[in-house]
Amino acid sequence: MTLLGTVILLMVACAGTGVVLTREPLSQCIAVSFYGLLLTLMFFIFQAPDVALAQLAVGAVALPLMILLSMAKIRRKRDEPED
Repeated sequence: MTLLGTVILLMVACAGTGVVLTREPLSQCIAVSFYGLLLTLMFFIFQAPDVALAQLAVGAVALPLMILLSMAKIRRKRDEPED
């Protein structure tokens, strides 16, 4: 394994740990997006460009967007006056 491969694996491990240890939902969403970008880079370095493209679309864009939309809907329902 090359030095670049070792470094990216360590970065992915640190980012995954950071996602788990983050407690605020908004910060966790940003951490998940960063983790998805690192996974995309890892797949690209290990010569899997098709998997990297799928990871970029799902892990770095779609998943954080769905989390943010869900958080906004929950916040809107919570702030709504009850009948």
